[in-house]
Amino acid sequence: MTVRAGREFLAIPGPTTMPDQVLQAMHRPALDIYSAEMLELTESLLRDLSKLFATMGKSYIYIANGHGAWEATLSNVLSRGDKVLVLESGRFAIGWGQAAAAMGADVEVLKGDWRRAIRPAEVEERLRRDKEHKIKAILAVQVDTASGAYNDIEAIGKAIKAAGHPALFMVDTVASLGCMPFEMDKWYVDVAMSGSQKGLMTPPGLGFVAANDRAWDAHKKADLRTPYWDWTEREGSEHYRKYAGTAPVHLLFALREAINMLHAEGLENAFERHRLLGEAVRRAVAVWGEGQVLGFNIAEPAERSNTVTTVTVKGADPAAIQRYAKEKCGVVLGTGIGDLQGQAFRIAHMGHVNAPMILGTLGVVEVALTALNIPHGKAGADAAIQWLGENVKA
Repeated sequence: MTVRAGREFLAIPGPTTMPDQVLQAMHRPALDIYSAEMLELTESLLRDLSKLFATMGKSYIYIANGHGAWEATLSNVLSRGDKVLVLESGRFAIGWGQAAAAMGADVEVLKGDWRRAIRPAEVEERLRRDKEHKIKAILAVQVDTASGAYNDIEAIGKAIKAAGHPALFMVDTVASLGCMPFEMDKWYVDVAMSGSQKGLMTPPGLGFVAANDRAWDAHKKADLRTPYWDWTEREGSEHYRKYAGTAPVHLLFALREAINMLHAEGLENAFERHRLLGEAVRRAVAVWGEGQVLGFNIAEPAERSNTVTTVTVKGADPAAIQRYAKEKCGVVLGTGIGDLQGQAFRIAHMGHVNAPMILGTLGVVEVALTALNIPHGKAGADAAIQWLGENVKA
């Protein structure tokens, strides 16, 4: 027997649940891509993306996922043989660095730990040792969706500044943009990138890049530039050059509606919603952990992200929890990936998500733990309810 009839719920960290309004925005005839309406749509999105990144710099839209946006950032500012410093906190900065190496960069990893965030002091110390300024770019993610780590980009930016190092600071905000504060200009970030399918509540297929004047200075000398990714090519007066060809019209309408929804809620309110729901998940996991089987992958509470929680499982099979949740209850949990494959599952709380979605997910996990006889502290979902009841004021 199952209790899964009805709409399946995705609790994975991307693609996330899409609002009905976003789906409906795509349900329309194709648009004349040479029309004034198309031009205004593009210009409005580029303006709003720069606002989301909190930069006076330029923004670009690519028909690509986050891996494509990685390549866009690298190819526009690097030359073959340039040294790149990757700040490890999980899987994704490492993946970005691997892309840089494949493109011809000399990549060094500042060794971190899948159980903690980047240490700004370690970044500063490494940069101070680079007396000849061989390092040309520094790569970091704000939230690593594999480990669940939240990195303090503001503190890292200050550490780079304190070291007096001229390397470009480049940040992946795929799992944080629209969900958590990000201040590109204030935090000394030179290049930022993101994707459409997480906090921005839009189908996969759009990648975003923002670049400041320092990045543009590097761009002028970069020899990894190729026609599709090239910022200069996208600065042409003809509208089609904004997309290096035909615009992804229906994805753009979806994005327009998603950003409108963020505007209607208010960014600060969206950030607070993610904080409250993220903490609700953490309250539940903390209770479940009393059974000595489940626990947090990220050791320090302040380094756990508000968009995804990675739950480690010792002495039981996390895949069994995932199967039960999906097949019996209709909730899809994220799997452990990279170094945590077979050792964890993930609960996403980003994008189009509210209290019943989160409480339902937590309830299903607790049902699964009970059905599978996995030791756990009781009433984890109750702890989440208590937290929300105390902090979401009447």
